[in-house]
Amino acid sequence: MSPAEFGSLRAHLISQSSNNLNLTFVVDEDVAANLVPQLHALLIKAEAMRVEDAGVFGPSWQDLYKQDAARAAPWWRARRDELLALAREATPHYVYDLATVRARAQALRSITAIDRWFYASKANAHPAVLREIAAQGFGMECVSPGELARAHEALGATPHEVLFTPNFAPRAEYVAAAATNVHLSLDNLHQLAQWGEVFRGRDILVRLDLGVGRGHHDKVKTGGAKSKFGLALDELADFLRLAAAHEVRVVGLHAHLGSGILEVAHWKEVAIQLASLAERIGSVRVLNLGGGFGVPARGDETALDLAALDAALIEVMTAYPQFELWSEPGRYLIAEAGVLLARVTQTKRKGETRYVGVDAGMHTLIRPALYEAWHEIVNLSRLDADATELVQIVGPICESGDVLGNNRLLPRAQEGDVLLIAQAGAYGAVMSSDYNLRGRAQETVL
Repeated sequence: MSPAEFGSLRAHLISQSSNNLNLTFVVDEDVAANLVPQLHALLIKAEAMRVEDAGVFGPSWQDLYKQDAARAAPWWRARRDELLALAREATPHYVYDLATVRARAQALRSITAIDRWFYASKANAHPAVLREIAAQGFGMECVSPGELARAHEALGATPHEVLFTPNFAPRAEYVAAAATNVHLSLDNLHQLAQWGEVFRGRDILVRLDLGVGRGHHDKVKTGGAKSKFGLALDELADFLRLAAAHEVRVVGLHAHLGSGILEVAHWKEVAIQLASLAERIGSVRVLNLGGGFGVPARGDETALDLAALDAALIEVMTAYPQFELWSEPGRYLIAEAGVLLARVTQTKRKGETRYVGVDAGMHTLIRPALYEAWHEIVNLSRLDADATELVQIVGPICESGDVLGNNRLLPRAQEGDVLLIAQAGAYGAVMSSDYNLRGRAQETVL
């Protein structure tokens, strides 16, 4: 547990007892009521002690005081037989359900306060997925020439529906993007100071670092001094002077501070900050809130309330009606639509630890190793059997970090069983590699 968990809150003192079960935090009294449930949940999720008896820590704060939101059964339960048939053809195997993509897109479009949507195609660039999202009225947010090319294939000849937001890309990529007349987002003084002629006479957005990052892990936080993204606010005046010198019009402000955010207040705060800055600039007509709409992974996480988000943004935009509001979600649209199927290769016991090995690994799905991301894992072959073993789900890669799931209670697995890793539609196949030369997973769209 790091000080980052406190966000902007000040912890005056942190102490740990000798038994490893008691932690003491001294904070201001007015923040304690909200902070205690967060810290309690973090302690349990940190798995500081690997025990099969959940009674060692007792129930979580959520279990004690909060009712879990009712959730519909995931789509893959109803299509179990179809998925098992696909697993017989090949594993590891990513499978995407377009009906779920469509439903998530329509849910987002119910947010009336947001004028234009761009899909962050880095999340999943499968052509069929892009076509479905484009059909739902989304443009594409791209960060590379390859993504631009695929977006143009999905959207047709509509460059105004493409937003190009690369980071530390070479000059040639901006030159090529500018020639296609897409929306350009800059985030650095270097781009105007050294390449100002590339953007002369153009409208651009500027991506700002508002000084703080958000998200479930440091590696998904894209704001703050330690993040490589965004123009620091203390350089905005210099940026505007360079823009004026090259006849570049700053028509949009853009901020994306992190991913996996489930709190409505975050987007309201960002919208207010951008609107306040935009009023001082004068030429701005667009506020881009970025993406980062969270998808609950664990049963005790509450889904983002889209109706409440809409109401909060309507309140802001009523005060600032001169601006358009844009957003660029990625994972929200595709995470739950995708699953990864993996076949059990071996089982093993070392001391008190039981391992279940599968033919997918960190080369197939890197999120658990890279972000400590939690994905639900089930034994699809024994879906409704009693869960009797606490196991580590590991892959075939020669790295200690090749772990897909820690301390999972599952039915006793046998060689040949098919495990399903849920919420694998985003940042799965697109982040896979050929490490150990094991090859990549097959992809199928339903």
